[in-house]
Amino acid sequence: MNIFLVAQKYLDPSRGFGGVLSFGIKGGEDAGRALVDKLKLASNLANVGDAKTLVISPTATTHTQLTKEEQLSSGVTPDLIRVSVGIEHIEDIIYDFEQAFEKSGAPSSGGDKNAAQIVGDAETRVVAGLDV
Repeated sequence: MNIFLVAQKYLDPSRGFGGVLSFGIKGGEDAGRALVDKLKLASNLANVGDAKTLVISPTATTHTQLTKEEQLSSGVTPDLIRVSVGIEHIEDIIYDFEQAFEKSGAPSSGGDKNAAQIVGDAETRVVAGLDV
């Protein structure tokens, strides 16, 4: 087996990209931990090779061995949330985040968290608690 040909096949950008994303949450580390704790469908695990949706606060998990200064210089801010999107139905994932934002008491940006915007075939939800 030629590993280069296998890599070309499966890592071809025209096939799409992986489902790992990150965002900051208003309210910092405490708000991030509260959000992650309120998720029901997504799991609080630091593994990007799983089929289910995984969510972590890197400052509370993968980067705890670093000082605050080292975390910041690595791009890991206290408000950072990392999501590895799984194969669950997208509406179930969106609902899980919406209910978690509501139950966690994460500060709202004042936007409409239920607003939807159609972009091509993709639906983008505007979630009020995101720090964008």
